[in-house]
Amino acid sequence: MKYARSTNKNPKCDAPEAKRIVIVDDHPLFRKGLEQLIHSDGGFAVCGEAGNASEAMDVIRKLDPDLAIVDLSLPGANGIELIKNIRAEFPKLPILVLSMHDESLYALRALRAGAEGYVMKHEAMANVIRAIEEVFSGRPYLSPAMASQVITKFAHRQLGGETDAVERLSDRELEILELIGKGTEVRQIAKQLHLSPKTVETHRAHIREKLQLKNAREVARFAVQWVDARNV
Repeated sequence: MKYARSTNKNPKCDAPEAKRIVIVDDHPLFRKGLEQLIHSDGGFAVCGEAGNASEAMDVIRKLDPDLAIVDLSLPGANGIELIKNIRAEFPKLPILVLSMHDESLYALRALRAGAEGYVMKHEAMANVIRAIEEVFSGRPYLSPAMASQVITKFAHRQLGGETDAVERLSDRELEILELIGKGTEVRQIAKQLHLSPKTVETHRAHIREKLQLKNAREVARFAVQWVDARNV
């Protein structure tokens, strides 16, 4: 099957030696900044981009790229679901997660889903190039701050309790718990995640059941404490 070299008319993608990259993020300005950073290294070329999971699968099918860079907070199907879908259809395609979430639970879930690396957006952008180089070399990459979090998490796993309860949440429920903990209202959460308010309320009800809390107020209190404990 013959694949396109790019979907964005980038001449760099025509070079046979170029490592072709697809960026999946719903913020066009962030994609543009990341593209400029990646092009500062002559060996890499951003050859396609997408703003959601569905677009991402279309672009990846057209290009068969060498690497996908995926954000976790996407409208509709979130980044973890996208990673699983990419992995099912393209088992050898390396995936690097670039996320605003600095909680190790997200990194662990992304790696379990099939990502090779996890970098936080607020870190020095130099880490992105390093992460891309490591992943292309066949080595998994966690930024130093995240690596220490993951190690600490495994070291304290036997403490159980609240951490185990939170781990029972789905990826979307975890995302909504964090937003509730940051004081975001249901309508704002719905807008941010491109969901209906009713869907957000359904997720909140599932969170309440899984964490064995009595009502929405207790969910909010738990969420605030959970976020504060991690300085997310």
